[in-house]
Order: sequence, then C-alpha cells, then structure tokens
Amino acid sequence: MPDYTFESRFASRAPVCGVDEAGRGPLAGPVFAAAVILDARRIPEGIDDSKKLSAAGREVAFVRIQETALAIGVDEASVDEIDLLNIRQATHLAMARAVRALALVPRFALVDGNDAPALACPCETIIGGDGLSLSIAAASIVAKVTRDRLMERLHEAHPVYGWRNNKGYGTAEHLAALKAHGLTVHHRRSFAPIHNILCGGNPVDSSISL
Repeated sequence: MPDYTFESRFASRAPVCGVDEAGRGPLAGPVFAAAVILDARRIPEGIDDSKKLSAAGREVAFVRIQETALAIGVDEASVDEIDLLNIRQATHLAMARAVRALALVPRFALVDGNDAPALACPCETIIGGDGLSLSIAAASIVAKVTRDRLMERLHEAHPVYGWRNNKGYGTAEHLAALKAHGLTVHHRRSFAPIHNILCGGNPVDSSISL
C-alpha cells in the first residue's frame, strides 16, 4: 500500500505534488495527467494505485481526494498532439499542464515511472510510484477517473467501439469495430493498429491490458 514516506522525505521542499498519467496505451482518446497535493493532516481513506481499485472504488476515492486535497490539477494532451509528438512527449506535455493547473504552486514533484518530464518545479521519478506514494496514487485515481468519464461520454456518440467498457484500449470488440466501421477523429493514427488500417491492412491486436 502507498504511504506518505516519500512526501515526508521532501518536507523541507513542501508543497510536494504527486503526478501520474492515464491513457498511454489506448487506440483512442487523449492521454490525461493529474497532479495532487495532499494535506498530510487529512489523508483520505482508500487511496491506492488506481489499477488495484474497482471502478466504483476509484469513484469513491476520487470524491474523497476532491474533498481533502490541498490542490488538484488535471489536464490532457489531445489525439492530434499524440500523433504529432509521439505518446511519450504528449504524456510529458499533459503532466506539465497538470502541474501548472494546480492552484497551489508546488516546490517539488514526485512522478510515477522512470522518465522525468520537464515540469515547472524539480521532480523525482519513482518506479511503481502509484503503489508507493500516496500523492502519486491520488494522482493516478484522478487521471484515471477523469479520462474514463470522457471515454464514456464519447461512447454515446460512437457506441459501436465499446468505449464505455474498453475506454479506447485495443480489445477484440474495439478492433472488430475498427475493421467494420473504420476510424473516428478520436483514434490515434500513429498507433500501429490504426496505422495498419490507414495503409489498407487489418487492425492487429495491440495486446494492451486495461
């Protein structure tokens, strides 16, 4: 379970935010990032790596984070930006935007992974940070819930792709719909299965898990 150890190490550089992303792997939709500054005196219950929580558990945790955090920033990089820059650079862009969106300016950031983005403050990367740092875990929940809600709204306009359930990932349902119905403006044309369609071939299972 994540705890507040990493944040405590940088107490002299407070406020410290946790940063994480959601949606690097899907074939459709933007990539989101969130930055969260928790209140050490009001740590909400139920905060964990978003992948370890059920959808209902994430929704409950999301509300608790909103009610107790000192500041929350969330932003995205669009499908066009993903195709123009590549997914790594677009993810970094979303992270930088999320940090800038914080109402409270952080002096330090803890970032999930091992690839440090260029942020408005110094940062340290933590591999598996969403399972170690409460601030990163909170950011993972905020980013995931925000993106999932968007994909559910996009599903209403494009129901054949099953985005309500697969959130844009390359599931069998999604790939079959791509083969039958083609692309939408929300599909990432730089990703291999989509690129294959544009080149006249069939989509290939991206083998990316939810």
